[in-house]
Amino acid sequence: MKFDIKNYKIGIIGLGYVGLPMAISFGKKTSTIGFDINEVRVESLKNNHDITGEIDETEIQKAKFLKITSERDSLELCNCFIVTVPTPIDKNKKPDLSPLISACHLISNYIKNNDLVIFESTVYPGCTEEVCIPILEKKSGLILNKDFYVGYSPERIVPGNNDKTFENIIKVTSGSNHESSIIIDNIYKTVVKAGTYLAPSIKVAEASKAIENSQRDLNISFFNELAILCSKLNIITKDVIDAASTKWNFIRLKPGLVGGHCIGVDPYYLIHKAKEIGFNPNVINSGRKTNESIAKHIKDQCLSYLLKKFIDKKISEISFLLIGFTFKPDCSDIRNTGVYDLYSEISNLGFKIDIFDPRANFQEVKETYNIKIVNKLKKYTCIIYCVNHSEFSEIDFNSLKDNKNSLVYDVTGTLQKNEYTFQL
Repeated sequence: MKFDIKNYKIGIIGLGYVGLPMAISFGKKTSTIGFDINEVRVESLKNNHDITGEIDETEIQKAKFLKITSERDSLELCNCFIVTVPTPIDKNKKPDLSPLISACHLISNYIKNNDLVIFESTVYPGCTEEVCIPILEKKSGLILNKDFYVGYSPERIVPGNNDKTFENIIKVTSGSNHESSIIIDNIYKTVVKAGTYLAPSIKVAEASKAIENSQRDLNISFFNELAILCSKLNIITKDVIDAASTKWNFIRLKPGLVGGHCIGVDPYYLIHKAKEIGFNPNVINSGRKTNESIAKHIKDQCLSYLLKKFIDKKISEISFLLIGFTFKPDCSDIRNTGVYDLYSEISNLGFKIDIFDPRANFQEVKETYNIKIVNKLKKYTCIIYCVNHSEFSEIDFNSLKDNKNSLVYDVTGTLQKNEYTFQL
């Protein structure tokens, strides 16, 4: 029998950076419910407005079969549930599965015979089978692979990147048995133009996602460690990288603040599972430790310079400006931003510090980090260029100095270096 997507009413649980574009894609093909508990978010999307700026109004309008709602009972008619809720870490850097667990309890109220539940949230290998499926079975009274089926298809959406969207990134898929694997793969093939890759098991698919971002974390940690070493050797990191890049197989990356919902989080899911089975992942741990130390390194470099040039000034007379607060360029996402780590390092010493970023949602920054974003620039003793948003190319950094000896510290590695401009 030929596969037909119209046989499935899709329920997307979570309409964030991952869930919304997926809901729109499916909503162009078949009946789709986009569910989120954030009523403000839902009302905004009903008016075709995505506050993150990731999805254009016209794209939302194209999803003719999509209903966006915060009403739980709207999920009752769905027969394929896709979970895209966040999987953060807690203050002790342990996996926080509470949003995922809540989604499982929610879905348990509505799954029926032959329904599919697909998880996209990034987890450690084994989480779907050890945490999610037992909740679904216990609360629904249904039995896996007899009454309902489960799959895992890790999200790969890149916020702020118009080239790497849901539909044009190869999708890894998996299912709880052979039959469900094929069906789930076909469901995604309907909307993912780049194609799919059917993994041999759910655990393999989970592990593949966890290592994607852990690998990037490790790659960046090498360049961050190089930056720290170069500063101690009194040579410029970029000069070293430029020279090394002349070799054909050298992989060029840049040092910098590492944050976001993936790279700064996913390695801890692997670390958690590794320790649970008695294995200490030294390399992954080391990469995280290095990347989390880079904010302190930047702060120390700035203070070393300022103490030499402004030795007679009081702390209250020295002001800092951080330009950029989101976790990456040309993106509004502030989750786990590395700039907050830098802000904390500096503000904890008592310095006055402003943050400027028109891309960041001012209210969200206030609610999440208790920080007020400024909308007008003054003059400062130390200006730290943290995030290279495209609109920042027009800024005259020298005009922001309150003294001829004021420092411009370029974390992004994009400014012209001079006597008063440091680069990471």
